[in-house]
Amino acid sequence: MKIALVGYGKMGHMIAECAKVLGHEVVATVAVVADDATAKVAVGDYEGVARAVKSSGAEGVIEFSHPTAVMGNIKALLPLGLPVVVGTTGWNDKHEEVDALAKNCGGIIMTSSNFSIGVNMLLKIIDEAVKIMEPWSEYDISTWEMHHNQKADSPSGTAITIAEHILANTKKKTEMVTDAFHEKPLPEQLHVSSTRCGAVPGTHTVFFDSKADTIEITHRARSREGFAMGAVHALELLSDAVKTGRLSKGKLYGMDDLF
Repeated sequence: MKIALVGYGKMGHMIAECAKVLGHEVVATVAVVADDATAKVAVGDYEGVARAVKSSGAEGVIEFSHPTAVMGNIKALLPLGLPVVVGTTGWNDKHEEVDALAKNCGGIIMTSSNFSIGVNMLLKIIDEAVKIMEPWSEYDISTWEMHHNQKADSPSGTAITIAEHILANTKKKTEMVTDAFHEKPLPEQLHVSSTRCGAVPGTHTVFFDSKADTIEITHRARSREGFAMGAVHALELLSDAVKTGRLSKGKLYGMDDLF
């Protein structure tokens, strides 16, 4: 497949390497500041992004830019009609808007807070663990994540997804809280806390805590390679699903739709 990358930072470079390993051709790398990108655009020049991708002959796009640019990129890329995989996080509140945009223009797009196969297995484990712990009122639940000090959003998109899975499987917690507490938390509040430090690729932990003991479920990434490889696989699966008719254009999809 001929792939265009929109956003060419550390993650974009790793995705390019993974794409080549998997036998694909990276025909365009579009960025604002990367000196080695094949197409450099000015901040906010989303028409320039679309032109660079269209002229490259790309058959699919992976977008991994910045939360401040992701919506502009999506709006520019969707009308091209190419399968688009978005790895940028920090736009959960725009999912309905993007789904409607895809429907209106016939574009196809998928996103995930985390493309790592291991993280997606973690979510299934969390679903079952929360159900198992549900009858035991003495156990409280919380979740925490840690990432490198260059990450632009907090909490991470993966942490939000983990919290959503917890809330979907328990009646103990009904409200997600991502800010610091300045008073005693209410029993129904699920605390999602974050730390930014050093070069940590990503660590996510769910805690079940009681007076007697603590149970921890943790996913610890060793590098960004798992995220990058997963993003390329997601584009492969999205493209194949469209070709075979398993998925139709005009919709925003998630990892559960592909795997």
